[in-house]
Amino acid sequence: MNENKTNINWYPGHMAKTKRLISENINKIDVVYEVIDARMPYSSKIKDIKNYINNKPVILIMTKIDLCDMKETNKWIKYYENLGYKVLGIDLEHNPNLKKIINATNEIMQEKVEKRIDKGMIKRKTRVLVVGIPNCGKSTLINRLAGKKVVGTGNKPGITKELSWIRVNDEVELLDTPGILWPKLDQETVALNLASLSAIKEEILPIYNVFSYIISTLYKYYPNILEERYGIKELSEDMIENMDIIGKRRGCILRGNEIDYDKVMSIVLNDLKSGIIKSITFERVSDYE
Repeated sequence: MNENKTNINWYPGHMAKTKRLISENINKIDVVYEVIDARMPYSSKIKDIKNYINNKPVILIMTKIDLCDMKETNKWIKYYENLGYKVLGIDLEHNPNLKKIINATNEIMQEKVEKRIDKGMIKRKTRVLVVGIPNCGKSTLINRLAGKKVVGTGNKPGITKELSWIRVNDEVELLDTPGILWPKLDQETVALNLASLSAIKEEILPIYNVFSYIISTLYKYYPNILEERYGIKELSEDMIENMDIIGKRRGCILRGNEIDYDKVMSIVLNDLKSGIIKSITFERVSDYE
């Protein structure tokens, strides 16, 4: 894959601490739930996760299914299944069918449980580690599994700060973790996807670069969205011209009939962040094979 390189150091101290604590607690864990964003199935997968989960079985849970392009996301599901993952797509907002997560967990644990019973040991709760990048839907998933709000949620990265055990039912308990990334975002497209879809703070990258990437990606894959929402039929190579069209369409006008470019960029980023723009997947399997 031809990938532009960048070098963004995005590694707050709590991320390094989280990885250390996971390594220290991994022997208590039976199964790992890795949560990824269905709109960016490659960029949202933790690159170095195998380094600290000690070969524990992983269930890959794709959240934000309600916001993704299901045709493309289904290709990603097959891609990860071919790599040996159990993959589950979950719409946490409208139809959180969580039984399939519990069933998949029980399936993984069946042999281990049977061995404990054969040895005359008491059946114990399955201990699940929940990991994911910031703002991937991890906290919402935990709240749904627990049946009540036990962790904070929001569309900003960095809500969860510490590791904490959470009881789901008589059979499962979860170890929640803060959102984690890898030390260097050295692939430009990955960094832009993470910034576009709120996994890293907007100020990590220049907002103009993030805005330009969103507009160009929408034009590449979803020109109908770009035209219907922002009035852009043909993308100009001059991004200011595109901003002028959006500004006029969305009423971002300053005194003297000047376009408020900051407001234009903010509107587009917020449309993505809040889920107003739906049915999008920013990555294609063919680009990463």
